[in-house]
Amino acid sequence: MVSISFWAAGDSPLRSREGEVALSAMKEILEAIARAPIKKQAVTNHRVLNEAYSYARPSSFSRGMRIDLNGLAILLISGTASVDEDGKSVHVGDLRAQTRRALDNISGLLESEGCTWHDVVRTTCYLRDIDRDYEVFNEVRTAFYLEQGLDALPASTGIEAKLCRSELLVEMEAIAMFQTQKQGSDDSRPQAAGAEFGRPAGGQVPP
Repeated sequence: MVSISFWAAGDSPLRSREGEVALSAMKEILEAIARAPIKKQAVTNHRVLNEAYSYARPSSFSRGMRIDLNGLAILLISGTASVDEDGKSVHVGDLRAQTRRALDNISGLLESEGCTWHDVVRTTCYLRDIDRDYEVFNEVRTAFYLEQGLDALPASTGIEAKLCRSELLVEMEAIAMFQTQKQGSDDSRPQAAGAEFGRPAGGQVPP
């Protein structure tokens, strides 16, 4: 059992009856979340990328992880780069095209779980040479966000890093959050996408 305490100081409105009711409701919600079972499943979309072909089997990561917690879904998208559905690096030497492909690959992973970039709350962006490439990378990312109509923009961190393939110039992670049930409804977003793409649900293709 999780114990959650609330307090208010001075003449805060939280001392009013309405405030007490609101705090009581919030406490019930938080305690329900704390008690709820956590469900996890791998995220994949082999129509857009699957670099598992280039790694020793079994590969040691999933393309992403979905966590369902009492009506809230959290998607943790692994580092995603300019890699195609056959696991090959594409747009070698072209930072603009690599950035766009990475963003499109993330779009496909989000779509496989029934959400969009509007559900993304944070990204982490890895650049091989941040001094040289950040300006161009940011131009492409900004144009993409404008296409998506994002407002507000996701939180983000930019990091210079040596990526896993020498030809890759950029890699991105993303975190998305969305409600799986409308209030007062049992309707939910898709729970798994493996069958839709003719593959088992999970991070990698079996040998």
